[in-house]
Amino acid sequence: MTTITFNELRKIKDSLPDGTMGRIAEELNLNVETVRNYFGGANYNEGESVGIHLEKGPNGGIVFLEDTTILDMAKEILENESNN
Repeated sequence: MTTITFNELRKIKDSLPDGTMGRIAEELNLNVETVRNYFGGANYNEGESVGIHLEKGPNGGIVFLEDTTILDMAKEILENESNN
């Protein structure tokens, strides 16, 4: 399990290029709303919960991530973007 502040998680999401949610969803065979929910969305009619747990507090609170696959992909995409 990994912890990150909610604000850090949202900063990563907001830094991603357009279309990244769809790209991650396609690569992982997930609904795009499920990927958005990972980054703090709450559309559970279309997407699923993805093993994040929020605890209120400073910096938007703490997010406990059971699986970092989506986060790791997002970070890799950002790293590749900064190298171009």
